[in-house]
Amino acid sequence: MAAKKVLFITTEISPYLVETEMSIIARNLPQGIHERGKEIRTFMPKFGIINERRNQLHEVIRLSGMNLIINDTDHPLIIKVASIQAARMQIYFIDNEDFFQRKHLLHDTKGNEFEDNDERSIFYVRGVMETVKKLRWVPDLIHCHGWMTALAPLYIKKHYKGDPCFKHSKIVYSIYNDDFKAPFNDDFAKKLKIEGITQNDLKVIKEKSDFESLSKLAIDFSDGVIQGSPSIHPGVKEYVQKKEGTRFLDYQPEETYIDAFNDFYDQILA
Repeated sequence: MAAKKVLFITTEISPYLVETEMSIIARNLPQGIHERGKEIRTFMPKFGIINERRNQLHEVIRLSGMNLIINDTDHPLIIKVASIQAARMQIYFIDNEDFFQRKHLLHDTKGNEFEDNDERSIFYVRGVMETVKKLRWVPDLIHCHGWMTALAPLYIKKHYKGDPCFKHSKIVYSIYNDDFKAPFNDDFAKKLKIEGITQNDLKVIKEKSDFESLSKLAIDFSDGVIQGSPSIHPGVKEYVQKKEGTRFLDYQPEETYIDAFNDFYDQILA
């Protein structure tokens, strides 16, 4: 029987960014899942703060070169790759000069969140999907970490639902305590509208595109949801616990989460 394939889409991975709850999980989880017999691929944004020389990133020419249109503007997609030697694990990076060259992650030096974080999220998620298609790697399960990946379930279940790479993929979304403060721009829903996505699909973000509504959008199109932090937004937790047909895994401690997540994957894939 062929090994199941798990695609990890995350915002942060250690050691490329400072250690946080998410970056540590995103570093150790793929390795642990691979050691338990599954194939893996892992993606993150190539934030400008990442030192390419020290981390030995290099561009993958055969995967780069596509343009993604967001809000009527073309944005070139650049794919880079690096390896975590200790884990024998390759990391793919989504890059673009407009979105990911600045020397900060999600906010400026004064703590103000970037106004284009909505478009950065759209570009990142769609960039991952298009790269996976080019790799011709068909994931059985896709595990998304953090709000910057929250659009992946929507795109996979609606825009890519007929694509051979994704039409049978199950989706797990991990919710962290990574709340952003400023709601996205009023035209966020309009920017999301591409083939396969209807106004009804976006009903939870119709009035306000904040962290809570974005998380609910991810939950609506996920097969399973994991509480990634000891505490998360109460409105989001209540929403997922009441969501029929969506499996929920409560917060798991450091000592056991890899086995717990692996078992959760198997339940969803069954």
